[in-house]
Amino acid sequence: MNSRSACRSVVVVVVVWLGCFCQESWSRGPEDLEQNAAVQRFRSYLRIPTVQPEPDYGPAIAFLLGQAQEVGLAARVLEFVAKKPLLVMTWKGSSQQKLPSVILNSHMDVVPVEEEKWIYPPFAAHMDEDGNIFARGSQDMKVVGMMYLEAIRLLKARGWAPVRDLHVLWVPDEEIGGNDGWGKFAESQEFADLNAGIVLDEGHISYNQTYIVDYGEKAMWWLVIQAFGGTGHGSIYFDNSASENLFKSIASINAFRESQMNLVKAGIKPLEEVVVVNSVFLKSGSPTPDGFTMNIQPSVVEAGFDVRVPPVAEMGAFMNKRIAEEWAPKSRNMSYYFTVKTETKNGDVPVTIADDSNPWWTLLKKAVSKFNSTLSPEIANGASDSRFARMQGVSALGITAIQDVPFLIHSDNEFGVTISGGSGTEVHGLCHERL
Repeated sequence: MNSRSACRSVVVVVVVWLGCFCQESWSRGPEDLEQNAAVQRFRSYLRIPTVQPEPDYGPAIAFLLGQAQEVGLAARVLEFVAKKPLLVMTWKGSSQQKLPSVILNSHMDVVPVEEEKWIYPPFAAHMDEDGNIFARGSQDMKVVGMMYLEAIRLLKARGWAPVRDLHVLWVPDEEIGGNDGWGKFAESQEFADLNAGIVLDEGHISYNQTYIVDYGEKAMWWLVIQAFGGTGHGSIYFDNSASENLFKSIASINAFRESQMNLVKAGIKPLEEVVVVNSVFLKSGSPTPDGFTMNIQPSVVEAGFDVRVPPVAEMGAFMNKRIAEEWAPKSRNMSYYFTVKTETKNGDVPVTIADDSNPWWTLLKKAVSKFNSTLSPEIANGASDSRFARMQGVSALGITAIQDVPFLIHSDNEFGVTISGGSGTEVHGLCHERL
């Protein structure tokens, strides 16, 4: 798709919920996209390679602090875990009352790349003749963070100011579970002091004038199963070897996986209502400098699985029982643990109310109706930092205000569209609402 035309259907500046959007026609002028200041800032941020598993957040923080100073936002850096900074930008509201604040969240880290599969270097932020900008993070989710800043820049230029406080967060480690970023932040006094009323976070690419809004998400269980057994020569059989026991479990897991997939394929259930389980690693054998020892049966083997569970206590209990009794039973010399497990005390994973009983939802719906768009509330299959806010009792909704572009999150040749020459949004109202 030509990104210039796609831009015309994109909500170019995102502050949805700061108020009721009023769409108006505006243009940045006939300047070449290469010279467009917003595009330059976006590309500069994309060129900072905050790549998991060893991101260097220092350059990103330095760049963003410079942006905060340019825009005129107060900024402070918090660090709950060494070398994992969290940046809070604040636009103070004018109210003397302690109104609930609005938080716009963006994570700085990006997933790894296989550079040889990319048309252009993944951190060059190359822009082609159609205005498509190729870079890791151009959809997930550096683009969203920069859209926040461009929206605020525009609002300040127009003389608009909020009544309630607005905070823009730039957080680490979302792509590896977020425990050292939002996880620590959500439990801190610093978070409590923000008096958050609503958190806006990343969501889906949307299509056909309908914005997908994530009001909750499946529980994220990153499961590691281990099997133990005696070691022995590769030429003999013995019962209950570690590999044998693990393969029995993998067979059971694959059968369950197929049953869930068939429900979706048959149209019996949507994807958001079934458990998703996928194998992500298998670790076994005795390594040598050029391979593995071929005549030794390993005494320990393990496998990792990305499991996504619908956010209801009954489903969580069902899966806990299945894992303990079928997938990793002690009777087969097996054990398991979770590197990440979204769970609350009562077993439910909290969701945000996505109807008119929630005033934040009502304002969002009113906002998008200004340009003939609607909302489609969904349970997200993936995870985001929103879950940490919800577990603290704070409403959180995930929406990426981009429409009608290819979905390339975590994919090769990820590209984003230029933020130029299309529709702009003036945001007002929500920060004035005393809800």
